[in-house]
This record gives sequence, structure tokens and C-alpha cells, in this order.
Amino acid sequence: MKTAICYYSRHHGNTKKLLDAIAREGDIALIDVTTRQSVDLTGYDCIGFASGIYGFAFHPAVETFARQYLPREKPVFFLCTYGVTKGRGAAALERIAQEKGCSVLGTFGCRGYDTFGPFRLVGGIAKGHPDDRDLERARRFYREISAGNHSAEEPEVK
Repeated sequence: MKTAICYYSRHHGNTKKLLDAIAREGDIALIDVTTRQSVDLTGYDCIGFASGIYGFAFHPAVETFARQYLPREKPVFFLCTYGVTKGRGAAALERIAQEKGCSVLGTFGCRGYDTFGPFRLVGGIAKGHPDDRDLERARRFYREISAGNHSAEEPEVK
């Protein structure tokens, strides 16, 4: 399955760590939404969107990119990292997918090192995440959706 994962990963690179692990699972193109001027996603079988969670949502750059470039009727999935909780992080992306007639295959999220706001005062939270276990769970999630296990959702691990 030829897959594109469109992502935003800054600060500690938590999301990029997940994507680098997943990229070894097959024919996967990683597309940084901040460096592309224009992109054609129609040639991909499946499209993923990934980001850290910012104020309980994916980064606005990912949402803008999805609204602009997501083709109609493509299967999509979502990946995120977060310090405390993912909340309804993918809700806006789910709405965009629905507007474009895309099926949602699933969502994967795991904790990531976070030093935002007051967490900086204590040296951050979720230190060491994503760890090897998180990376293996992300790879397993991708293998499951690649094999046709629609609506795969990895349970949140505290």
C-alpha cells in the first residue's frame, strides 16, 4: 500500500520519531506540511496525518494542509503525540475527511515528552516518550490498517 503521511513535528520531535519507525513498514512517504508549497496526494492509496497535540487539537498547519490537499474518497488515518491527553485531537481532521468522502481507518496516539508552559518548570512530563514500546505499538497500528483492519484504534496507554 502506497502511503503518504503528512505531518508537523517540532519542539522535541516526538511525532517524527513515530513516523520514522512506521516508515520502515512499507512504501511510505513522509511529507512535512511546513516545507511543501504544493503536493499531489492522488497517487497514494492511503493518507495519514500526524502532529503533536496543541491545546487538545492537531497543529493548525496539518488541518490547513488536509483541507487544501486531501483528495476526495481516500482512506485516511491519524497519528498524534501528547503530553497529558489527546482529547478529541483528530476531531477537526475527521470533519475534513467526512466532508471529502474519505473513510477513517483509525487513530493512534501515545505520550511524548512535553515542556509546554508550566511543565517546563519541572523539567517536562512524559520523559523518554515515545519509547520503544510506543514505537512498536505505532508500527503494529500501521500494519493493522495496511492489512485492512479498518477502524483500528490503539488503546491509550497512561
